[in-house]
Amino acid sequence: MIKILNTKKYLLFCLYLFTSTLFSQFSIEKITFSSANPFSFNDIISDLKNQEKQEVYGTLIIPVIAESEKIPLVIGVAGSYGWAEHHFQYLEMFRQMGIATFELNSFKSRNITSTVGTQTEITMAAMILDAYKALEVLSAHPKIDKEKISIVGWSLGGGVTLFSGWLPVKNAINKTISFASHLAFYPPCFIDPENRDFTKSPIHILIGELDNWTPSKPCEDLASKLRPAANIDVTIFENSYHSFDTNSKVHKKEDAYNFSDCMFKLNSEGHVLMNYINLPMSNAFLQKIGFSFCVTRGVYSGGNPTARKKSFSLARSFIKKTLLE
Repeated sequence: MIKILNTKKYLLFCLYLFTSTLFSQFSIEKITFSSANPFSFNDIISDLKNQEKQEVYGTLIIPVIAESEKIPLVIGVAGSYGWAEHHFQYLEMFRQMGIATFELNSFKSRNITSTVGTQTEITMAAMILDAYKALEVLSAHPKIDKEKISIVGWSLGGGVTLFSGWLPVKNAINKTISFASHLAFYPPCFIDPENRDFTKSPIHILIGELDNWTPSKPCEDLASKLRPAANIDVTIFENSYHSFDTNSKVHKKEDAYNFSDCMFKLNSEGHVLMNYINLPMSNAFLQKIGFSFCVTRGVYSGGNPTARKKSFSLARSFIKKTLLE
């Protein structure tokens, strides 16, 4: 005689089997390390030792592998709103490829939820420092291949990804380790570096043609200026706005900064300069003044199904080529 399980017990049993299978496929670790809170690139280049210390953490997820095998890693960096569903979908795709992932939590480590409309609570400089401090720690992990660690980021995190390849700031943090590749989604490219020494590692920018939060034209221009010394490419998606790789509909974000009319100089000392008067935006007050010359409010953001599909495909190909081949 066959006994039929109580429905509730059956569902609990199925849930147990599912979670047991899920967590048997991956190991999950919380990694904590020491970083700091520089406001500008210049703070890193000229005064890193004296910056306020900051404990930062992230989540490392490693696909189960043979005991002796080391595998590649992707360090992920979120945008101004923090981690979102589509970010996690990319990380899941990379894990399915047999690559470990690290969710860098620069915001949560500082009790910040968003930097939209201010960009002062935590800066790109601080997040670049976080990324390299994470790289230092994870390079020593027994399961990670230190020669095959890439960085992937979106929006503000895309800027972190792109400018972590700028050698003046990179070398001020650590001259001996580098990212194997840099995949930057809709980064702020409206910062024109006087010193154009960038990493030799592959850099790829994915950005929307209609983006008015982080416009595409400066990315094209920057890539042209950096080639052929740097290995950099740009993919521009037609009829696409910021966050084209999400499932959300295109909508207006009234509070967000619109940088369509901005182009800031970045001098060799790591100062981002105001338009017209070329004063360094070296603190939150001066940055607010500098933004007032060109920044407006209100941007469009949202998904484009065609661009989203292509973006995931390109991301997969780029990471496969730079970490698995």
